[in-house]
Amino acid sequence: QLQPVESGGGSAQPGESLTLSCTSSESSSDFYVVGWFRQAPGKEREGVSCIENSAFGDVERYYSDSVKGRFTISRDRSRQSVDLQMNNLKPEDSGIYYCGADWPPAQAESLCALTQPQKIHWGRGTQVTVSA
Repeated sequence: QLQPVESGGGSAQPGESLTLSCTSSESSSDFYVVGWFRQAPGKEREGVSCIENSAFGDVERYYSDSVKGRFTISRDRSRQSVDLQMNNLKPEDSGIYYCGADWPPAQAESLCALTQPQKIHWGRGTQVTVSA
């Protein structure tokens, strides 16, 4: 059973950067479609950025409009991790960030759209707080 583990959350001021990492000890984790989701107080969980598996070469990525141009998602196969580099942070980026993974044929965009949330393997989340 895949169990993602998030790290790297914390506090930042507007305009600063943070990097989140999602790791898994499972050897087949490269084959999963992985994404970062966030949930602010009183709001539903939303997809921020998702990435398809890298086992076969080109990797498709999806970004929500609110983070496009500021966040970058990437995979590090040596660490079996999926990282989210968050630049130019804004207060509205605050929330609990969850890593979620699903097995293909899920795609980056469908994973981030939470079309089948019951199939997603979730981490426990990491808090990100952006304030002046």
